[in-house]
Amino acid sequence: MKLVVVESPTKAKTIQRFLGKDYRVMSSFGHVRDLPKTKLGVDVEHDFTPTYVIPTKSKKAVTELKKSASKADVLIMATDEDREGEAIAWHLLQALGGEEQKEVQRIVFHEITNNAIEEALAHPREIDMNLVDAQQARRILDRLVGYNLSPFLWKKVAKGLSAGRVQSVAVRLVAEREREIEKFIPEEYWTIEALLQSQTTEFLAQLIKIGENTIPKLGINTEKETDKIIKDLEGAEYKIESIEKKATQKHPFAPYTTSTLQQDAWRRLHMSAKFTMRIAQQLYEGTNLGEGAVGLITYMRTDSVHVASSAQTAAQKFIEHEYGKDYHASRIFKTKSRLAQEAHEAIRPTDPRRTPESIKEYLDARQYKLYDIVWRRFVASQMSSARFDSTTIEIETDNSKQTTDNKNYTFRATGQIMKFDGFLKVYPIKFEETMLPDLKEGEILDLQKLIPEQHFTKPPPRYSEATLVKTLEKEGVGRPSTYAPIMSTIQDRGYVEKDEQKRFRPTEIGTLVNDMLVEHFPKIVDIAFTAHMEEDLDNIAEGKTEWVPVIKTFYDPFKKNLEQKYENVEKKDLTEETEEVCEKCGKPMIIKYGRFGKFMACTGFPDCKNTKSLEKSTDVPCPKCGKGKISEKKSKRKRTFYGCNQWPKCDFALWSRPTGEKCPECGSLLVEERNQNKCSDKTCGFIAEPRGT
Repeated sequence: MKLVVVESPTKAKTIQRFLGKDYRVMSSFGHVRDLPKTKLGVDVEHDFTPTYVIPTKSKKAVTELKKSASKADVLIMATDEDREGEAIAWHLLQALGGEEQKEVQRIVFHEITNNAIEEALAHPREIDMNLVDAQQARRILDRLVGYNLSPFLWKKVAKGLSAGRVQSVAVRLVAEREREIEKFIPEEYWTIEALLQSQTTEFLAQLIKIGENTIPKLGINTEKETDKIIKDLEGAEYKIESIEKKATQKHPFAPYTTSTLQQDAWRRLHMSAKFTMRIAQQLYEGTNLGEGAVGLITYMRTDSVHVASSAQTAAQKFIEHEYGKDYHASRIFKTKSRLAQEAHEAIRPTDPRRTPESIKEYLDARQYKLYDIVWRRFVASQMSSARFDSTTIEIETDNSKQTTDNKNYTFRATGQIMKFDGFLKVYPIKFEETMLPDLKEGEILDLQKLIPEQHFTKPPPRYSEATLVKTLEKEGVGRPSTYAPIMSTIQDRGYVEKDEQKRFRPTEIGTLVNDMLVEHFPKIVDIAFTAHMEEDLDNIAEGKTEWVPVIKTFYDPFKKNLEQKYENVEKKDLTEETEEVCEKCGKPMIIKYGRFGKFMACTGFPDCKNTKSLEKSTDVPCPKCGKGKISEKKSKRKRTFYGCNQWPKCDFALWSRPTGEKCPECGSLLVEERNQNKCSDKTCGFIAEPRGT
């Protein structure tokens, strides 16, 4: 009997379906060994040797695997193909003690299909210790930072805080963006459009030049300048100076990587990175389509856009059959990542003939939506470009009748008409078709009116999950397997929270911790340094360097700096006096900082442990009891909501911030949701005009 070990029971069930009675497929239920929770678990005096233990939750699985392994002739490790999967395979082997007694094989595959499994079994290899060492190095680095910096924060800031190597960089990005927003000063600028009449129809053109000088975005920045231009143009003649027509194309995007899938899932489906990966894991591991479990997509942790030739051929056959030969175009996308052993293929459907609609009945709503965008993105990537006819018309004014400085002004109108939809047939994206009338050079146009419009520059937006993942990837911080955990960790630790538009803003404690780390441990939160560390881990994975020197180069100066900071940095006094008295012991209450921000505590601690949460009032009267005010609160999962401050006497609550205004249709409170004011009564459905219009 051959024992095949994977991480997930779903994955085990799918693979077992493809294998005969000579194989038994079992699950390890994830990692079976890890560093201990109660101590550092790294011997810094002896080459950072880690001490691994089997967690309590894994002991039952290890016991069952050992029993089966003792009866097996061959152990086959079929864990995921990335560093994490390679490390799980190695840890499994150590825990099972099978390396000295059994024939051990390591197999990898990018998709869970019959052909892929057969191909993997036909070409087994040994465990790649370079990948294992890279994973160990990351784990040890993170442990050294977390278990050394966290106690420092407890002593110098507040109890219960923690620090992480990569997560701290993400918090810094969010905190610095918030400061940019706070310091931002809007700048005024104006645009001028002309509504022009040809012999057949009206169209708009925008002012782009004054004389020979092109107007930059902020080129017209006062109403006075605008009025002068309007005055100059009184009585001017508008003549078509040039007409340029050309064919343009829109090309399809590359198929998804982990990062782009998470970004698109957030933008299109409002799925968090963590939730996206959970659903993608389900699609990868296998879904029952009526004839047993089938893997629907390829491995979802990848930074490659490479597509296997067999997948390209399958896509070609499908596209030509469904849409015609004109719609197919073979494309090869270049991968930025240099980790060939970790980035074999992009995320794609295992069979393009399996359209989303054809399997919709077997998927839940979330699985269907995610599979739909993966399928469309891949199929579109192998399709022809969309073709457009574009027209650019420049109109010059003749101001010779004017008595001012006699400058000519140039306006521009652009039009675009789609001639062939190409990949847009399966992957719609927003674009605007603008029809311009048939015109001739030298033709004189009639001015209907000039339209000046005032604008103000806007501050940079807060990071969403999509834009934060994109920035981390661009800066080289983190890798495909880490983006989702980073998004979750910075929220779970209470360092960032989401606003009404679901964008990140730093909490008070997050800002405090970030400022402390930036001042005293700048390398830990330095983007370039963290990106360089990722490159070192990549070099370990590629066998170009050893892991111990990488850890030592980081740890020695880090430890020395930490020891100095313990001596030199004074504890921050974050307490604030209040006029409140503890109702339990009568002593004064003070405001303190904790892991999740400010709270009120009794000065009689530890004899009296009375605490209260601090609520931010919105000054909006409670519509239910009429006595209380709506306050910002935190749920048990630290999610922000809004409820009456008279709780538990009044249980009125909302998930979205109330505006203080009432719905003109039903009288319920209006709330802020995704840049719109909506009625809090979902049965009403009233939506006000978007803010800022």
